[in-house]
Amino acid sequence: MSDTRRTVEAVWRIEGLRIVASVAKMTGDLGLAEDVAQEAVVEALGSWPEHGVPNNPGAWLTAVAKRRAIDAWRRRDGLDERYAAIAHTLDEASDDSWEPIDDDVLRLIFTACHPALSRESQVALTLRIVAGLSTEEIARMLLTSVPTVQARITRAKKSLAAARVPFETPDPSEWKARLAGVLGVVYLVFTEGYAATAGDRWVRPDLADEALRLGRIVAGLLPREPEPLALVALMEFQRSRFAARETRSGQPVLLADQDRSRWDRGQIARAIELLKKADAAAAARQRGRGPYALQAAIAQCHAVAPSIDETDWHWIVLLYEVLGRIAPSPVVELNRAVAVSKASGPADALRIVDALEASGALRGSYLVPSVRGELLAQLGRNDEARSELLTAAGLTANEVQQRVLRDKAAALRSGR
Repeated sequence: MSDTRRTVEAVWRIEGLRIVASVAKMTGDLGLAEDVAQEAVVEALGSWPEHGVPNNPGAWLTAVAKRRAIDAWRRRDGLDERYAAIAHTLDEASDDSWEPIDDDVLRLIFTACHPALSRESQVALTLRIVAGLSTEEIARMLLTSVPTVQARITRAKKSLAAARVPFETPDPSEWKARLAGVLGVVYLVFTEGYAATAGDRWVRPDLADEALRLGRIVAGLLPREPEPLALVALMEFQRSRFAARETRSGQPVLLADQDRSRWDRGQIARAIELLKKADAAAAARQRGRGPYALQAAIAQCHAVAPSIDETDWHWIVLLYEVLGRIAPSPVVELNRAVAVSKASGPADALRIVDALEASGALRGSYLVPSVRGELLAQLGRNDEARSELLTAAGLTANEVQQRVLRDKAAALRSGR
């Protein structure tokens, strides 16, 4: 990969959603904004090697995207007064203008999560536009194919255009109707930051921090709703461990081996208070804990435990059982199996994983063979464990994860 391409990709990771939001705010057309932003990236790949990287690459990409938007409007037949006014406004905008966009990113999320779209399309579009993920990364995250993701994104853009969805924060009366989709997307963005699906990084703090920022904004908009508060608490708990999750050279450190003195105790304290507020909000509305509150409660068990052996695994198993009843998913069941292995032993856990594997719910994912390999190793079935761990390594696109799994398999072969 060339240095220019690396630079462009880095700039896009940092500035991409703001570029799209800035253009969408002016054009009122989210699909067009994303398209012209991508065209600006292509132009940068051609221009920067010859002319050098501009002093403000984000502003450069935004200016190019705006010019592309003007050209697109002018090419359309029957250009009406509204479009002409937009083009005139864009013409007058300084190419060097680059200012904080305040709530424009939130508008971007609410637009991408519009009820005119299916949940699948909401997630795919927001991960593409807001998180700046490639279709390959999104496909791995959602456990689906690249063509399926591409089709969802294309269909989402066409649906927004057909419905003439405005680029604006919805009326407060509409917030709750869109809340589940928004929270789901925010947490998926955080998940990519917590455990990257591809590349040579174990964690991506930039994505995790962006998800936290967006989660806090949503929680601020709906302070009486328990689940936004619980989601932020969950992300705070998980973000608090980042400093201990990898070595200085970027090698992963698993939970059992982490130096807990490096966990951010201030962040854990904030998370505990947020979960208390979420529980109070749920009680005020005569509700029980929702999915994010239950996951935050599980994360709190880890955060306050002095060590892996002193963790209250039986309570975690119970929390996963409740979570599996109100928000069933194969990943929840797999996580329950891991907790069961700590609370009751690997044999009980292996039965859960075998049933999950037989269901085919996570076929094509590295998660099941990875966990199954760990359990088989604990049971002394090393040949089977090695096979499962190598299978898992072949199914993940994250280079660091591949090395971890292959090293574990090699350690079993050498008898370490």
